[in-house]
Order: sequence, then structure tokens, then C-alpha cells
Amino acid sequence: MSTWDLWKKGFDVWEDATAKYVEQWLRSPATLVPAGSLFTAAMKTKAAGDRAVAAVWSAMGLPTRRDQERELHALNQIQSRLADLEEALAEMKAAQSGSPKP
Repeated sequence: MSTWDLWKKGFDVWEDATAKYVEQWLRSPATLVPAGSLFTAAMKTKAAGDRAVAAVWSAMGLPTRRDQERELHALNQIQSRLADLEEALAEMKAAQSGSPKP
């Protein structure tokens, strides 16, 4: 048996035992409750930071992410309407000329 095979078997045994222990530990309420609280606090901090950045951005007269998303949505709606109008115009031209649709 090679050194690699021996090491691999030992590693597999260690990994199996460790995985069982870590999985049991991670499912424990003693781990989940503080981790959940920490995650909640981190998300509240991020939200407050995002609001502060948006306020500063707005105070400087620059569009915020929300403003940019709203404008992009409006632009997409305009492009869609323009495409519909171009299609309707092409159909009207085709009907007037008596030729089939392109």
C-alpha cells in the first residue's frame, strides 16, 4: 500500500468523524440562535448603511440605485412600446402595398 493510499484512508476516517461532529454542532440551538442574531444585526447594519449612502448620494444631487432602477424600467417600457409601434407601422405599410408581412 502506498503512502498516498494510507494517508487518504486516514483522511477519509478523520473527515467522516469531523463531519458528523460539526453537523451536530451546527444544528444545535446553542449555535443557531446566536448565529441568527448576528446575521440579523449584520443585515440591519447593512440596511442602515445603504440608507445613509443613498441619503448622501441624493444630497449631492446624484441618482441613487433606486432612481437608476426606476429610470431603467421606464426606458425598457419606452423601448418596448417603440418596438410595438415599429411592428404596427410595418404591418400597415405591408397592408397598403398589398404585399405579405415581412
